[in-house]
Amino acid sequence: MTNENILHLAAMVAYMLAIIVIGIFFAKRANKNSDAYFLGERSLGPWVAAFSAEASDMSGWLLMGLPGLAYWSGLADAGWTAIGLAVGTYLNWLIVSKRLYRYSKAVDAITIPDFFSRRFHEKNKVLMTIASCMIIVFFTPYAGSCLVACGKLFSQLFGFSYNSMVIISAIFVLIYTFIGGFLAESASDFMQAIVMVAALVFVLVLGVSAAGGISMVIGNAKEIPGFLSLLASAAPTGESANGMALFGSAKPYGGLSIASTLAWGLGYFGMPQVLLRFMGIRAEKELTLSRRVATTWCVISLVSAVSIGIIGRILFSDVYLAYGSGNTENIFILMSTSLLPPLLAGLVCAGILAASISSSDSYLLISASAVSKNIWQGIIRKNASDREIMTVSRIVLIIITIFAIFVAVGNNKIIFTIVDFAWAGFGATFGPLMLFSLFWKRTTYPAAIAGMISGGAMVFIWNFWISGLGGIWGIYELLPAFVFSSLVIVLVSLLTGKPAPEIQTEFDAAKA
Repeated sequence: MTNENILHLAAMVAYMLAIIVIGIFFAKRANKNSDAYFLGERSLGPWVAAFSAEASDMSGWLLMGLPGLAYWSGLADAGWTAIGLAVGTYLNWLIVSKRLYRYSKAVDAITIPDFFSRRFHEKNKVLMTIASCMIIVFFTPYAGSCLVACGKLFSQLFGFSYNSMVIISAIFVLIYTFIGGFLAESASDFMQAIVMVAALVFVLVLGVSAAGGISMVIGNAKEIPGFLSLLASAAPTGESANGMALFGSAKPYGGLSIASTLAWGLGYFGMPQVLLRFMGIRAEKELTLSRRVATTWCVISLVSAVSIGIIGRILFSDVYLAYGSGNTENIFILMSTSLLPPLLAGLVCAGILAASISSSDSYLLISASAVSKNIWQGIIRKNASDREIMTVSRIVLIIITIFAIFVAVGNNKIIFTIVDFAWAGFGATFGPLMLFSLFWKRTTYPAAIAGMISGGAMVFIWNFWISGLGGIWGIYELLPAFVFSSLVIVLVSLLTGKPAPEIQTEFDAAKA
């Protein structure tokens, strides 16, 4: 290991130790009971709620997946995706946050499956069980994508075995989640959100300087057909000449492609890691400040990430010639280590570590709560003690972590592709039902079950069978699945009896 590697590693180890200290600090309070462990007793401040929601949401995808996409095909794909996410973030905080906070508090729900179950006053817990299973199905690959980011980071920086680093990272995240629960996770996510945005802006500024200024970046990027267009996509050939990557003619980027990438914004309405922050804030009035903070953070981070990918193509034109290998997602790491002194590069790369840890611990915790709180206590052992629930939760954490490792190990894993599928899963499974549950009193219990199942099923059907047909069928599966689930909810609600009077009264009270 070189002296540079040692400095990189020292900076990152120091960061990981700081995260552990935060977990230990909150451990006693978090382990007081299961409600404190899973929702922090609704005590989040506005800044912590905002930053932790965004940090746990974006994951290593923000520092690796999105810049890698921009590096490969230019502005269109990455740019429209970023626009969709920014708009989705704002609308989610504006439309959903206050109503969900009020409603979840009224029915005393501390998890998303618990909220749906109590919202419809179900007795047989079918909806709760389905929601819990969906969380496990889609969060496992999501957590796997975070481990992919960690594996790529350490293998790129130090030459360590990718698979070994995936396993070590998983163990670290597992131990940390064991210790602290929701409060520790949210507090560390607050710090990690700051590290992430600082790393992005820092590398962006240095990249612009190294490329000769903004005008030089734009001038060089314009020489690549379609690279800076929002209505066309660059077409790398996978070959290079004289140190420059070669590109074919730009591909048109039409309305269907734009709608498909903008649809990423729909995913926010069903993201448990974000929705839980709405439920966990200490006062409804503080959600307005949280919305402003979260949206500002999101816009700055997304613009920086896309710009880094574009600048990376100018600075390192022919370093990565194959998107399918996933190597393009290392452009942030390459720019950091090439433009910064070793110690600073290590601190900046800790941003990737921050993104991965902040997301994976959130995914694991939510998955564990889905099983221990919703299935174990909600169905199997209704009189289970807090100690028993916590034990089951930690067993589930271990099992899910093992499955996440299986998702992550192996070569050529592309973070963007993994997140793409999991994001669609949550967006279509929970998003339509969340909106209808909060804003349409006529929504019925059978419709809730049908809408959730149809949304999740359509994601699988579209991704694995329909999208392969190409053409108009190649759109992002979230869009058709979201629309289909919404139609099912409306149709089934109208075909079944109105909700019970007490449910309608409860709805009106939460609406007020």
